[in-house]
Amino acid sequence: MSRPLPRVVVLAGGVGGSLFVRGLREALRERHPGVSDAELAAAITVVVNTGDDLWLAGVRLMPDIDSLLYRLAGVADEERGWGRREESERVSAELGAWGVGWPWFTLGDLDLGTHLARTSWLRDGASPGEVVARLSRRWPLGATLLPMTDAEVDTQVRTAEGDLHFQEWWTRHRASLAPLGFDNPGIEDARPSAGVLEAIGAADAVLIAPSNPVVSIGPILRVPGVRAGLASASARVVGVSPVIGGAVVRGMADVCLTAIGVETRAAAVAAHYGARDAGGLLDAWLLAEEDAGESAEVAALGVRAEVRPLWMREVPLAARLAADALDVALG
Repeated sequence: MSRPLPRVVVLAGGVGGSLFVRGLREALRERHPGVSDAELAAAITVVVNTGDDLWLAGVRLMPDIDSLLYRLAGVADEERGWGRREESERVSAELGAWGVGWPWFTLGDLDLGTHLARTSWLRDGASPGEVVARLSRRWPLGATLLPMTDAEVDTQVRTAEGDLHFQEWWTRHRASLAPLGFDNPGIEDARPSAGVLEAIGAADAVLIAPSNPVVSIGPILRVPGVRAGLASASARVVGVSPVIGGAVVRGMADVCLTAIGVETRAAAVAAHYGARDAGGLLDAWLLAEEDAGESAEVAALGVRAEVRPLWMREVPLAARLAADALDVALG
């Protein structure tokens, strides 16, 4: 008789989060031959950052949700790392001709279809959580996506030149403007979206994906109730380092870490999250083989240190990493 599927909650955002979740889905498929997408969706719950969300050209964008949606559906543009495969940009060019939107933030035509559908449902009164559920029904994702909150708590970046929406700072300026801090206005009054706390409470394993600790995982943890839910969870909380060999794997997460006084080192990020026994989050932390020398520093925090290969350049590598994280959480 095959082992039952574990109930796994993943905190995730962005490209790294989507690669990790796809790897987790494949790892469970390998361990449970014949498992259906519906069974996987019941087993894997992904709590997704919505701090990157914004209104643009009259439509609501949810970049991290869409990154996970497209990659799990198999329709993502794997070369660019974002957006839809075989995309065109005629509508975006027409909007630019009218002076609408941001000329440096291109919306593909297929992607705009997603944004228009989402905005229509929101205008009709659906919550963001309900909208994500509707979007997810189009493809067999093998995972359940939950926005971290239904409240609009877009990330703002404080700079000497003024406050900017995260997407403008990240995409237009490529994080070149030194950040003084990151805020999510209104988040103190937000609540976790339906199902988030229930999934954490019922989980057999909670995994923190190798996403940006500051602007992807950080906003999730700032939603009132999430930290308390993690602290009281019966499952182990296992994080995967987004730093390999003293450098971030993708994006400009090092700039974000520096802005909050955290070194770009695997052990420093573990310290930022903290040990659950000491009021933090982590029971265990996966470090790259390149950072094995920092294991003792992690262990000194009261966090179990596990050295594993962390690169996710291909699906089999991501599946192996996810399987390793799951084994640590369940073992």
